[in-house]
Amino acid sequence: MTTRSLYLDGEYQLKNPAWHVEESAWKAWQILRILRRNRVSPATVCEVGCGAGEVLTQLQQRLSGEPTFWGYDISPQAMELAKSRANERLRFRLGDIGDVEDVYFELILVLDVIEHLQDYFRFLSDLKDKGRHKIFHIPLDLCAQTVLRKHALLKRRDMYGHLHYFTKETALETLREAGYEILDCFYTPRANALGAAATQRLLKLPRQVFFALHQDLAVRVLGGYSLLVLTR
Repeated sequence: MTTRSLYLDGEYQLKNPAWHVEESAWKAWQILRILRRNRVSPATVCEVGCGAGEVLTQLQQRLSGEPTFWGYDISPQAMELAKSRANERLRFRLGDIGDVEDVYFELILVLDVIEHLQDYFRFLSDLKDKGRHKIFHIPLDLCAQTVLRKHALLKRRDMYGHLHYFTKETALETLREAGYEILDCFYTPRANALGAAATQRLLKLPRQVFFALHQDLAVRVLGGYSLLVLTR
């Protein structure tokens, strides 16, 4: 089975039947934070790898100015979930945005996507000229505790299809090497905000305390965070 077929034949939905809808309000809030910090008010928004489309739904309810929204995903199962959320300002398209010519958006969202892609440099290259600002959300899977735990990274590979594992430094350097200008970034506490597994519950307080003392070191040692990056 190819990695791409994971999203085409329904296997990903079998492992993640809600397509992470439960995380959407939290992700939308993180996006609003970075947009407001940088005074970015897009009139057109596109999400690549939009899944069930709930992040765009949440943003439509919260962004001022009545922007228009587009969601792209290669998964037919995701599109079945997303189409019930469509309206006159929110539309969804089945397909790879890299194959679409003559589209341009003021803001493109790439949330928890590049770690799934076999050739993420080609993806980043194809995406670069399709929008002004881009927001990337990248899980920082690579840390001391996931390396020391034998199956931690393999679980992410099996359950979520993660093929690549990033630190803050490698994530930012990847974007720079692909020609993106980093405008702003910050950590998002995904494990503490959303994690329900026993290991995540056990590490919640140590992560909070350690993070308050030294953010970068806490993330490198205990993990549990993602990186939100605003680029152009």
